[in-house]
Amino acid sequence: MSETVQQRYFVRVEDVPGYSPANHTGTVNRRLIAPETVGATSMEVLLGTIEPGQGAMPHAHPGMEQACYILSGRARAEVGGQSRDLGPGEMCFFPKGQEHIFTVLGDEPVQVLVIYSPPYGEDPSKVVRRAVEGHP
Repeated sequence: MSETVQQRYFVRVEDVPGYSPANHTGTVNRRLIAPETVGATSMEVLLGTIEPGQGAMPHAHPGMEQACYILSGRARAEVGGQSRDLGPGEMCFFPKGQEHIFTVLGDEPVQVLVIYSPPYGEDPSKVVRRAVEGHP
């Protein structure tokens, strides 16, 4: 006799393990809304905590869109020849295939919600990285 597992719709940050994403420094992400947490198939939502002076080195996601919402701290987002310093309550958007960079400013860590569509899942086939001197 098999047990029926009830679909999960609610997630608590403390119940989701953190991981250090590729191509990022000083970053811990928690995959909150994802295929493995709630069965999401068209989007993924992460909570990222990034230490001062750290962030995402130049990279692009050819097959997905990405948006970032700043919860706390300050960061600089660079995309499509544009650059902007962002603080709490502000967002940025990275279109499919557009190289982007995200760097924490100041002495306070940044907490950021990151939304991917479709889900990224840290799949190496879904990212293109540019080599940066001093980083693998």
